[in-house]
Amino acid sequence: MMQNEGNGLLQSVLSGIRVLDFSRIFAGPAATQILGDLGADIIKIEEPGHGDDARTFGVTPEAMRDFGASPSFLALNRNKRSMILDLRQEAAREAARLMATQCDVVIHNFRPGGMDKFGLGYEALRALNPRIVFCEFSAYGDRGPLSHLGANDVALQAHSGLMSITGEADRPPVRSGTAVIDLHASMGLVSAILAALLHRERTGEGQRVETSLLRSGAHLMNYFYTEYWLDGTVRGRMGTANHLSVPNQAFPATDGSVIIISPADDMWRRLTVALEAPQLDRAEFRTAFDRRKNRETLIAELTAITSRMSCAELVQRLGAAKVNVSKVNSVGEAADDPQLAAIGAVVEQRMGEHVVKSVAAPFAMSATPTQVTRTPPRHGEHTDEILREFGFNDERIAALRAAGALGAVPPQAAE
Repeated sequence: MMQNEGNGLLQSVLSGIRVLDFSRIFAGPAATQILGDLGADIIKIEEPGHGDDARTFGVTPEAMRDFGASPSFLALNRNKRSMILDLRQEAAREAARLMATQCDVVIHNFRPGGMDKFGLGYEALRALNPRIVFCEFSAYGDRGPLSHLGANDVALQAHSGLMSITGEADRPPVRSGTAVIDLHASMGLVSAILAALLHRERTGEGQRVETSLLRSGAHLMNYFYTEYWLDGTVRGRMGTANHLSVPNQAFPATDGSVIIISPADDMWRRLTVALEAPQLDRAEFRTAFDRRKNRETLIAELTAITSRMSCAELVQRLGAAKVNVSKVNSVGEAADDPQLAAIGAVVEQRMGEHVVKSVAAPFAMSATPTQVTRTPPRHGEHTDEILREFGFNDERIAALRAAGALGAVPPQAAE
């Protein structure tokens, strides 16, 4: 999907919705990027100096020169405009309050009470704009004994118990390879914001939306918590295996690994035929219960078979037999997978002499398709442009700058 230049796509579902986005790093920016893909006008508020911390996560001098940010930032900040506001200055806080009166959504991920400290909390903004949807996102939530603590994705992987079920049984717990709690939280944020906007359309009233990494982690662990609450079972690490069915894990091939999942009895029989392994179609493996009971024997025998075949052969044989199978791809193999491009899940945008790719929104819509109209912004690139849209003339903008509200140095737009 190349960047759209306004060439005939249908109007986006969130056209006309303005979002004042104080969030930074991962979960909040991932959520507002999706809102931007749906057509909302995302105004990204950044502090002076380095701006959103994600701009410099793992950044190289070359990436900073060419794009003004790291891959982490580029992945989550298309379809946004950036402006600088130094909320330590009263003039900046006054500007933010005025802007909130003309916005539909405010989102932040300060610790609980952080926006109140600036006079920008829910009650203060609701008094100015009763239709505002005010979304706050924190680590542990806005109440309770841990609410004052800050934390990140990995900390909540540990706290939620997710880390305790991830890794090999005889090895220490490990983190997920991606920021799974952050990104799961972003979908919760999007869902709640859209529901609040629908409520406002029906009632004329805004509301406060609250979520946290803790809620996201608990939602990911919902089955395990419910099982524990029902009968006290505490699941542990099983590597790539799954306690619900066998086989359901990674198996070695001559040139890598494949995941094979065959929970149903008829699928298991198809697997034995596809792999030309009639010895596996015997009484001790015939039912799902039997296969779980004889897990170690089954895994050893199936491993002996798969380890003599290539990944491609296993995928072809099992896929043709309608057995769930997938090669374990590297990041590069997965990113370049033609199937990913075929479903429109890759966004391509030109930034200067370079083409930057990112992952599209995790859905497609027929009547109101997502659109990509803006590249990730440079730090403060649109400060003056945005202020003028909110009624600030050149004299007032100069006064804000003189007061330090816009940082020490006027931002430069990307060329």
